[in-house]
Amino acid sequence: MKFAMTHRSIFATAALLLVSCFAHAAPVYAGGLKLGDLCRLKGQETNTLQGLGLVVGLQGTGDGDAAPKGRALARMMQLMGGPMAMDAAGRLNIEDVGDAKNVAMVFVSATIPTVGAQQGDALDVTINAISAKSLEGGYLMLTPMLGPRADNPTVYGMAEGRISVSPDAPATTATIQGGLKMETTVRASYVQNDRITLVIDRDFADFNTAHRIEEEINSLTSFAMGDRSVSRLASPNRDNNLSSNATSLARAIDQLHVEVMVPPLYRNNPIKFIAFLLDIQIPLAKHGKRVVINEAAGVVVIGEDVEIAPVLVTHRNLRIEAGGGGRFVEVGPDGTPEAAKLKSLADALGALDVPTEDLIAIIKTLKAKGDLYGEVIFR
Repeated sequence: MKFAMTHRSIFATAALLLVSCFAHAAPVYAGGLKLGDLCRLKGQETNTLQGLGLVVGLQGTGDGDAAPKGRALARMMQLMGGPMAMDAAGRLNIEDVGDAKNVAMVFVSATIPTVGAQQGDALDVTINAISAKSLEGGYLMLTPMLGPRADNPTVYGMAEGRISVSPDAPATTATIQGGLKMETTVRASYVQNDRITLVIDRDFADFNTAHRIEEEINSLTSFAMGDRSVSRLASPNRDNNLSSNATSLARAIDQLHVEVMVPPLYRNNPIKFIAFLLDIQIPLAKHGKRVVINEAAGVVVIGEDVEIAPVLVTHRNLRIEAGGGGRFVEVGPDGTPEAAKLKSLADALGALDVPTEDLIAIIKTLKAKGDLYGEVIFR
């Protein structure tokens, strides 16, 4: 990189020379993670229960004369044996309860964890008012909780209890700790047709990761023995490889999913196989051509292989020339000039005390111009 002659050029030059000294040290390879840290099993996801309920005991902050609230309250009172008037058509007359201001109709929701829930389990519920001004001091009447599908009338649990409004949250949102009692067991189903499906975390999901997972699983040779000290083969095509004399255990469906067949030995105990599988190490490819920017926190993480085209960057009273045969061009191990690295530009700007927000602005401009060769991710 080449700098115009300013009183701070010496510092920038020194920074770039130091970068050139260390940029071509021994290559750094990405490590590995356990498969269980890279992905989850299909079926291992949260589920939502929901219902419409009534909150009573409010201090005049309910729904007022809202008709839906009146009909729901009248129906609940009828089911509980309360005397309710009927109109000429035989329908409930809601005039007696239509203007109740201490009652509010609310939307109730709860989340079933990834491991499922057993009958009798107590889960937390969240309550949101529909038109009430505040739920402070209210009590949720017994509310049936259904699944997310409107065509399934199964009642999975019942919610009830004194609600709590957080001082940091709106008064129209409240919670009940352990307010939902499960009436039905909800199991997490992992195995379908003797197969499990691995869902790769989106931070790692790409074709290369899916292919590596497929290869690592298919190279395992100790499934039949259940040996956790798994031996691997130098080549996945040797005769003693499990996948060479039988159908491969794993098959990458796309960059997000890998399908794995449960070996016959584990068909009656797939949990043992899953525990064994999720414990294997998967080597990861480097993301050297990636830049991750968190503008709110002022954090910039630059991969070592992100390159920039020969450009002239003008920043206030600074002029920085990157590449293009200038005096300060990074030199490879064989002495030939290399493409300029974004990391070197960032180090030079840091030596000149350029603020992080200005560095982010320069990166955005380089990317918009098409002179930054890498992926830029904003968090």
